[in-house]
Formats: sequence, structure tokens, C-alpha cells
Amino acid sequence: MTSAAEKPIVEQEQQSSDAAPLVVSDLHKSFGSQKVLDGVSLTAERGQTIVVLGRSGTGKSVLLKLIVGLEQPDSGSVRILGQEIVGLEMNPLNEIRKKIGFLFQQAALYDSLTVEDNVGFPLIRHTTLSDAERREKIRSLLASVGMERDLKKMPSDISGGMQKRVGLARALALDPDILLFDEPTSGLDPITSAEIGELIMKLQKERNLTSLVVTHDVHGAKSFADRFVLLREGKVAIDGTFPQLEQSQDSFVIQFLKDAA
Repeated sequence: MTSAAEKPIVEQEQQSSDAAPLVVSDLHKSFGSQKVLDGVSLTAERGQTIVVLGRSGTGKSVLLKLIVGLEQPDSGSVRILGQEIVGLEMNPLNEIRKKIGFLFQQAALYDSLTVEDNVGFPLIRHTTLSDAERREKIRSLLASVGMERDLKKMPSDISGGMQKRVGLARALALDPDILLFDEPTSGLDPITSAEIGELIMKLQKERNLTSLVVTHDVHGAKSFADRFVLLREGKVAIDGTFPQLEQSQDSFVIQFLKDAA
């Protein structure tokens, strides 16, 4: 019998490519005496959008930071495309991060750069594209989020919703396999929130991305989520489709959906 260590390299690579893009296992994280995550596990398959819900302070944003390696867990595992990232040294971690796009809550655009240069920033740092190739890719990325006419504007000259679109274009610049969204519709009016939701769904279909979305907008998330993970006191209270959440007899789930309505 051939052991895992003795398997041919081609077979090992095949197993890695076949692995779920994101697997979180038994994550624990505390800050001092405050226990934030207490054994969280979830698996996101290719092309799947998972929405993470929970009351404020239940560890949703901390979970994203652990997945991208901005924080280290106290214990547990995070596997990105089959690769364990917990405890990984910075250079290999940065290589894996190229496969992850991150849309921050406030878009996190560089104020001193134009829309075009914001989107092009990761391309300059991490690719060898020529100037012409880079500009063509930037225009294509901005077109995919409906911002191709605003590439010369500064972030201060566009609305919050438009900034989120530019942030999304930048998150897509390196053709990631996984997208992480931290409150993508926070601070937006209902119409703009719906447009961002439609954009997430459109990109999902076009690129077959695996997405993890942290949000308080339960109503908006119903339009694009495949599954919902509801956190309670650092644990997964329920993991399922929205109809499964609605059918739950758990008092916390019932009250959460009532408050979110």
C-alpha cells in the first residue's frame, strides 16, 4: 500500500486541486479573557456563497481575519485550496493570499490614487503585466462592476456604493479563487445595497468563485447566499439554507430572524 507521503506528486496536486477551496476546522480565538471563537467549523465548496450572520461581537470579522492570515488562531485549522495556513511563514502565506480577494467594510481605497490606480495597485505589485496589458485589465475589471467611466476620478469624488464597486474590482484583480466580504452593504441605501447584492451574484456566476460574506443584511443576503452560518457566543448555532433557518425550532435562531426582519 502506498502511504500519503509516497503518493506521486501529480496525484498530490490533483488532490489539492480537488479540495474544497476553504475549510475551517475547530477554530478557537480569544483576546485576553474574551473568548471570541469557540470551535467554529465550516466548509465552502467551489462556486458557493456562504453568508456569516451573528450579533455584534460574535467573531464574524475575526473569522475573516483568521482566514486571510491577518490573525492567528489559538487552535484549529484553516485550509485554503488544500493548503494549511495556520502557522505558515510569511512568504508562502503571501503566495496563498493572492488567491483570496478581500472587500473591506469601508472599501479601503487609497485616497491619493485614482480609481484606475487603486485597481491597478495589486497588479503592479504582484504581476509582470506590461503597462498596456495592465491598463486593459483594469478597464475590464472596472467594466465588470459598472465603473469603467469613472477610472480617472478620485475616491472622494464618488459615492459609497461606487467605492464598494471599485474595491470589488481591486479584490478581483489577481483572479482569486476565494472572495471575502466584510459588510459589503454597510452604510448603503436599500437600492444601492440591492445593486451590490446583484453584482455579487453576477460575478459568482461568471467566475465560479467561492465567497464568504459577513453581513447584518439578512434580507439582502437571501438573494445571493447558498448557505447561512449563524454564530452565537463563538459557536455555530446553525448552518443551512435560509428555509432551514426559517424552519429551525431553536429559540436563538427564531429570535435572530425576527429581529432581522
